[in-house]
Amino acid sequence: MTLANQLGARGITVNAVAQGATRTVTNGAAFEAPGLAELIAGTTALARPGGPDDVADVVAFLASDTARWTTGQVIDASGGLFLGTRV
Repeated sequence: MTLANQLGARGITVNAVAQGATRTVTNGAAFEAPGLAELIAGTTALARPGGPDDVADVVAFLASDTARWTTGQVIDASGGLFLGTRV
């Protein structure tokens, strides 16, 4: 927030992306642990672990002119991790 405040007058936006459980090439083997993918699916509103594209799309949005009025924010890109029990 401090950087967003300091850099805003120069037209620079500063935001952060808080990703949830995201399966990537690097950590993919960890998601093969028995029951892990199901556990993650059970704790996210969107009922699945995220992928690189899920997070990349949020970053791309923030880097685009469409997000020009968004600054000093932490954007949750977790698929709704730990929002509570789905009904």
